[in-house]
Amino acid sequence: MLGLDRAAFRARVSSGEPLMVQWCPDALTARLCERLGYDGGYLGGGGLGYSMAVSEALLSVSDLAAASWQIRRRARLPLIVDGGVGFGDAVHVARTVWELEAAGVHAIELEDQVAPKRASHHRHVEHLVPLEEMVAKIRFAAEARRDPDLLLIARTGAVQNEDFERAVERLTAYHEAGADVLMLLPANDEQLAEAPARLSAPVATLTSFDLHTAEEWRSLGYAILIDAVTGQTAAFAALREAYERQRAGKPSGRPAAESFAIYESFQELAGFEELYDIERATTEPGT
Repeated sequence: MLGLDRAAFRARVSSGEPLMVQWCPDALTARLCERLGYDGGYLGGGGLGYSMAVSEALLSVSDLAAASWQIRRRARLPLIVDGGVGFGDAVHVARTVWELEAAGVHAIELEDQVAPKRASHHRHVEHLVPLEEMVAKIRFAAEARRDPDLLLIARTGAVQNEDFERAVERLTAYHEAGADVLMLLPANDEQLAEAPARLSAPVATLTSFDLHTAEEWRSLGYAILIDAVTGQTAAFAALREAYERQRAGKPSGRPAAESFAIYESFQELAGFEELYDIERATTEPGT
């Protein structure tokens, strides 16, 4: 399913209105986000790694491409994919762009940690590559695109590992090398407000939508706001609670009739009616 094309998505990123993008691990979630009016979905390396019970440092480009293709095949929602460190040097980054572009994604995020990425980044032990090395990776990533409207998001970890001024310096260089959108993780509200004013390209960040009102988010000047945490943690917390209660011999907390009704509703959300139409015309006439 094509949905919003890359050129239209690129135009929306530059519109001046923040795009609200939710965690989307699969096509069913992406279809839900589209129905609810979100602007895009985010396939994060951290979330995908957790779902596979491995660090995202152990993911492959094939893992990301397969997950991306499964989402884009059945969902029209624009998809931003976390390409991590691009799985190596500039040659590997080029291949990452080829694979994810072919999977139909709208934007690829690349960050400036060392390659191969280390599992210890989950416990906030990070190492950044030299500025010049990341600049080269961004430049060749931009050249690897077949579609010039595929967005490249350059992410820096410099706020946490160097300082805010160095983050601005790095992102400015990444933009000059060909990055379309710049991503950083501000350490405080002052940096959160300052970053869009200091950078000459659309700015993105990872956050929780719960931290600010919709109007506050709009006033901050970000092009893309991604909540990569709330969905996965809410889903897991609900699952854990239900399983724990049932294992203890108690009801899950949701009436069984409601659970069955939700399960039945998946058919409509997943788009099964088009499959039923084919069967009505062939193997299941009159149903």
